[in-house]
Amino acid sequence: METFDAVRTVLAVRKYQDKSIPKDVLRQIVEAGRLTASASNKQPWNFIVVEDKAKLRELGALAKSGPYIAQAGAAIVVAIEHNPFAISDGSRAIQSMILTAWSAGVGSNWVGFVGMEGIKPVLGIPDELDVLAILPLGYPADKVGRGKKKRKPLAEVAHAGRFGKAF
Repeated sequence: METFDAVRTVLAVRKYQDKSIPKDVLRQIVEAGRLTASASNKQPWNFIVVEDKAKLRELGALAKSGPYIAQAGAAIVVAIEHNPFAISDGSRAIQSMILTAWSAGVGSNWVGFVGMEGIKPVLGIPDELDVLAILPLGYPADKVGRGKKKRKPLAEVAHAGRFGKAF
């Protein structure tokens, strides 16, 4: 899939088939996160790949905004260091993983920002790291329409040279 097609068509997926994700596909998704650029090349992230069904159910119960993690084929927990750019860098890595997953036919969604503290002891994440997000991964249970998004028109959000001047 071309990069722009992945961006144009990616959708949040919250229902998954009961099907595991092949190791090579999971590895490529995580590798996309690892290869993402970061401020001063600090790479302030750690990716914990969870495939164990019991752990996925536990994560789903702990993440208030993501109970569907329990049905995912796998999940990637993104833990970041304490530095001024880590949230931005981790977010960039997450988007790289979401797009790579989507290109492989694997759906995902961002779960996080709030209520992530309970995740750390479950996965042995040290105190000096923060959990930024959980990325549940799975093959979509429902048919997904590619490219059918509700977005503001480009003319409403893009400006030429200065705010308010049509792009």
